[in-house]
This record gives sequence, C-alpha cells and structure tokens, in this order.
Amino acid sequence: MRGAAGEPIPSPFKGLAKMDAEFRRGELSVVAAAGGTGKSVVALNLSIQSNVPTLYFSADSTAATQLSRATAIITGDDAKAIKSKLHADEFEEYSDVLAKRWWQRFNYSARPTPAEIELHLDAYFEVFNIYPHLVIIDNITNIEAGGAGNADEFTFSLEGLCDYLNELARETHAHVMAMHHVIGDYADGLKPIPQSGLKGKISRVPSLILTIHKEIDGMDGRILNISPVKNREGFEDSSGETFASYSFNTRNIRLEDVQGAEVF
Repeated sequence: MRGAAGEPIPSPFKGLAKMDAEFRRGELSVVAAAGGTGKSVVALNLSIQSNVPTLYFSADSTAATQLSRATAIITGDDAKAIKSKLHADEFEEYSDVLAKRWWQRFNYSARPTPAEIELHLDAYFEVFNIYPHLVIIDNITNIEAGGAGNADEFTFSLEGLCDYLNELARETHAHVMAMHHVIGDYADGLKPIPQSGLKGKISRVPSLILTIHKEIDGMDGRILNISPVKNREGFEDSSGETFASYSFNTRNIRLEDVQGAEVF
C-alpha cells in the first residue's frame, strides 16, 4: 500500500528534494538532456545511491561500462581503473561488494520490447517476491514499440509509450524513470532546457519531468544542473531556469549536491 500511495524512494538529490521533486512509487518521470550531458549518470546515481530494488534497462550503455561505473559509485575507486581490471580479468576484489547488491539488476538489450520489459519484471517478482521499487528505461526511444508482426505487437507513439510506462508504474508500484532526448536548439547541453525543449509529445503523462544542462570549468570538472520543468507534487518552472546543481566527479562517477547552492 505504501507503493500504491506514492511513497517516495530514497533520493541522494537533496536540492531537488527541497523543491519536492521526488521519485514516487507508482508514478512515471522523464529525464531529458542532450547526448553526453549526463542522463545515464543521474539514473545510475539514483539507482546505486538510493539502494532500492532496481531493474535498469540499459539500452544505451554496455554491461562493461555500467558495471565499472556502478562499482566506482559504490567503492569510490576510479572507474577507468575498474574497467581496466575488468578487461584484464582481475575483478575478483569487487565480487563481494557487488554480491551485496543482488536486488539491483540490469538488462542490456539494445531494443527491448514491451513484452520483454514485462517478462523481466515478472521474472524479478518470481525470484524476489516483490516488484522493483525503481525501473529505469534508458532511453525511451530505444523501446521497440512498432511493428505488427502478430496480434501481440502494438504500434506506440511516443505519447503512447508514456501511457504504457505510466500504467506499468501503477500496476507494479515501481517508480518508472525514462531517459529522453531534446530538440536541436538544446543539443549542446549548455543552457537550461524548458519543458518545450523535449522531443515529441511527451509532457502530458509524466508526473515529473527533469531536464539537465551542464557547466564545464575547462579542467575536467563538471556541474550538472537539474531543472524540474513539470512536477505535480511540488515546485516547477517550465522555463528550466530554476535548477538544483550537482558536482559530477568524473573519476568515481558520483554526483553530490553543490554545497551552498541556492535552488530558488
């Protein structure tokens, strides 16, 4: 019942929490940004730092990349060094720490279908006797939703996919987070992205829409600014000009609130 009532999952993003931008079970959120800005970094940090039962559909990133990044977030070690150990078959030192996160699962299909998503959710329930509290779709446009090969296949519009994922959230009591792209005017990722900057008709259904733009200091440092452009449960600014700021440690992939940053 807690999931059905929209219980927020634990969030590492304190700045967003101040604006009541929370990731509630039974609801759909969309996170949109330009390519390479940090959508997957935000999703992975939520997954790993919240430490809740998670099913992550990673169509955009490989298993080696996600495993190295997740291990870096958990341990604080350098992600590139971890990936080198993985390729050199010297990964045993991380086996125990990763085994403790057995409730966090990944799927690496490049074009998952709705049927595949449902199958993996049912398999998760069969093994653990619960549905995940968090389901991540990275990216929504990677879902293979077209085709009419048989009666079990349907053609979804982008808005139809949101309807489908929203229903999935309602039925499983998971928070479903879908990554998405933005239109060309915001393709450099360097300026605030308004709600109108999302590709396609996608804004009607999600309870929460976040957009991300970045600041780069020229010395491999990066700040990710996350704007709640739609938020049924709290503050929103559809212009994208109001945001919470997070420092992105490119070494261990961790996101942390920028100390003293004002969100209003």
